[in-house]
Amino acid sequence: MGPSKNVRTISQEAFDGLVRENMEDLGMDPSEALQDAIETLNLQGVDLSGIVKCVPGVSSVVDNPVIHSLDRLRKLNSDTKDQFSDKDLEEVAELLDKLHDLCSAEGLGNVAIAARNGGVELVCSIFQKLRCDCERSLVSALRTMALLLHDIQTTETFRKCSGPTIVMGILNGGAENLDLLNSGFSAIASAATGNEILKELFMELKIDELFLKLLRKQDKGCILSLYDAIRILLTPDDNRVVASQVYGYARKFAKVGIAGALVDSIRDGLGSSNLIQASIALKAVAVNDEICRSIADNGGIDVFLQIIDDSGGQGNKTVAKAFCSLLSKVAGSDSNKAAIVEKGGMDRLIRLAARFSDDPSVIQEVMSIICTLSLRSPENAARAIEAGAGDLAIEAMQNFPQAHLLQRNSCLMIRNLVVRNPENRHVIGKLILCNLPILLLQS
Repeated sequence: MGPSKNVRTISQEAFDGLVRENMEDLGMDPSEALQDAIETLNLQGVDLSGIVKCVPGVSSVVDNPVIHSLDRLRKLNSDTKDQFSDKDLEEVAELLDKLHDLCSAEGLGNVAIAARNGGVELVCSIFQKLRCDCERSLVSALRTMALLLHDIQTTETFRKCSGPTIVMGILNGGAENLDLLNSGFSAIASAATGNEILKELFMELKIDELFLKLLRKQDKGCILSLYDAIRILLTPDDNRVVASQVYGYARKFAKVGIAGALVDSIRDGLGSSNLIQASIALKAVAVNDEICRSIADNGGIDVFLQIIDDSGGQGNKTVAKAFCSLLSKVAGSDSNKAAIVEKGGMDRLIRLAARFSDDPSVIQEVMSIICTLSLRSPENAARAIEAGAGDLAIEAMQNFPQAHLLQRNSCLMIRNLVVRNPENRHVIGKLILCNLPILLLQS
């Protein structure tokens, strides 16, 4: 992340001057002078992200491969008035790919170096000189931009350079290239992360209509980053904002048909390559009772329960947890609770828990759904006991005493099972008494 307003910063020139002063005035050797400058500034709370840490006279800022790539791209860009020539296009793509690879390397701080030295502004300028049929160069630019947008400073620079309008223009241009679409939505997800202003701007640019259009093109293949972009746009993650507008965006997404399109995108079950991403995106859209009911009306509950059954049969823990979490969200609607139970949901969830009896992370998701299904519903609580929820809770508490979230979910589920069902208290009480010595030993 880039420095906040309260963090001290330093220019590249001042940093180089401090290293030079250590060598000339204090007689330090080059490596010692560089290390001392870094340690001194760190102790003073100075943020060094984006600073090229070199020794003046021994090496130069321009020797840094990130700076070298930016300088060459900047030269090509300044020499081009309207559009890049075919010859330059090849070099631009290669340089952008090199910059992407450099910024992908962990621990080197290359993203911050590129951003500090005008990387975002430069790539935005390059976008405007690329023809719409230059797909390779566009993909390279979008991939690089997605990495450069890593904090509030870079996303704000992106906004000021008309980045959202440029990227949306590329995606709305009828692109059929999956790499281009995935790269574009990755850039959108990066830009919207932690920035409420950019979320609003993308909504004004009608990104919801673009989402729906692409979700309905089932023959296009899988655009995984599209689902990430939906999730990010519906996440209230900007700490500068007191009241986020993402709840309204979710309602708008549902109104135009995105919730239904997301359900359709996972009807192939475990055969869908986008299964996990689509379930997370759909969970982000399901923000109120009306949307949850519309998901059920589109056959969502049947699809989710079938995927849960299949995930248990194939031992796929990741899918099992994702769809248990999604089903729990949709079960927030009282009408959906009844539908889930009527479709054998309790028995299917208990079977899933038995299949993954060695994994507390799956069991706690099952507990969470049963807890939701039993809330304010004596009938569902009675059905849960019949299905074996009481035994499940006690066995899980015995088997996983250190799984604190599982222990918590077990207690919450037991509370909901007995609070309006006096007859269930006797059942749970007997189970607890029978297992009390073990529970006390583990407590």
